[in-house]
Amino acid sequence: MKISIIGTGYVGLVTGSCFADLGNEVICVDNNVKKIELLKKNVMPIYEPGIEELVRRNRKNGRLVFSASIKEGVKKSDIIFIAVGTPPKDNGEADLSSIEKVSCEIARAMTSYKLIVEKSTVPVETGKWVEHTIKINSKRGVEFDVASNPEFLREGSAINDFMHPDRIVIGVETKRARDILFELYKPLKAPIIVTDIKSAEIIKHASNSFLAAKISFINAVSNICEAVGADVVKVAEGMGIDPRIGRSFLNAGVGWGGSCFPKDLAAFIRISEKLGYDFELLKAVEKINEEQKRLFVKKIEDTLWILDGKTIGVLGLSFKPNTDDIRFSPSIDVIKMLQKDGARIKTFDPQAMNKAKEVLDGVKFCKDAYEVARGSDCLVVVTEWNEFKEIDLLKIKRLLKVPLIIDGRNIYDPEKMKKLGFNYICIGRG
Repeated sequence: MKISIIGTGYVGLVTGSCFADLGNEVICVDNNVKKIELLKKNVMPIYEPGIEELVRRNRKNGRLVFSASIKEGVKKSDIIFIAVGTPPKDNGEADLSSIEKVSCEIARAMTSYKLIVEKSTVPVETGKWVEHTIKINSKRGVEFDVASNPEFLREGSAINDFMHPDRIVIGVETKRARDILFELYKPLKAPIIVTDIKSAEIIKHASNSFLAAKISFINAVSNICEAVGADVVKVAEGMGIDPRIGRSFLNAGVGWGGSCFPKDLAAFIRISEKLGYDFELLKAVEKINEEQKRLFVKKIEDTLWILDGKTIGVLGLSFKPNTDDIRFSPSIDVIKMLQKDGARIKTFDPQAMNKAKEVLDGVKFCKDAYEVARGSDCLVVVTEWNEFKEIDLLKIKRLLKVPLIIDGRNIYDPEKMKKLGFNYICIGRG
């Protein structure tokens, strides 16, 4: 099929590259000319395992091209995926200005039938506004359909998630749109959930909000575990074996971040308010997540006493491992809170250093975990990269001023750390 993807962020670039790998002709469009020029040189604007190889392979075989022209993308495609950003406004509502702008440009460029598909995460009823915007801006009376096809890609495993999905959700209003999307996704052999557009839009926000709630729940439980000397890891194991609950997203820690959970949760709360419903449960989920970061900083304060003038080594800047994404990263918030109390920060992340340098001032960026540890008053783990799980702990112990590790992701075994001579403080483990 002939496909255009408008937007080359984490979702757009992965989606376009994977569709090309399935044998489709794909043109990825972005108004950032510099980004497009870099992509034409096989320089990736994001870190995602496997994406560079995927782009190179499909550019070489001619199935994947890049352009800064929406008009070109519309002209060369039958299916148009909108995958532009929908960042949060100050009140939590999603900013849909890019969606509107793209919809206008698509309308003006259409000369034949197109299927326009929402891929960006958008509030319910966005589909009807996309349809309305295209109708009033299309001067030729060209036929078109609008559909919703929310993404469920996890940064760090996005390519595998696309190629091996647990479900595909399509919201459509016509048989023509349904048949096109069924044919497009046929090679993936995954269950396809067919709904109306509004239901598909809600499925995305409801899914991410539920997962965020699950994490906040276990983080709240971790505080109870600490108060009584229980082990939240064992509690999560005992809960997770129950098939009604499941073990995934029950890892207690310093809190969730990234481009999805904070944004989608806030947007769903705001959507509910506009529809006349006060979603208090989700407000509590959001509050617990913010509190978890403050409680983690308090652990550091309670252990070091005075933070002013102390050197704290921070391992991890991205919101999760296997990505360079620092949007709403707990690490960034923790560092800023520590700096506010006068602490000096040394830090290292395998992929997110360059992006972190754009938002952090007065921080020493190190070449590895050992440089971070050298001369620091304590070592703080905020992102659970495998690299940090496998460091030489005895070497770390020698480099630190005192053998103190405060672990916001529970990546080490408390008994082992005790035997190695560390003062090891973690989350919800007594």
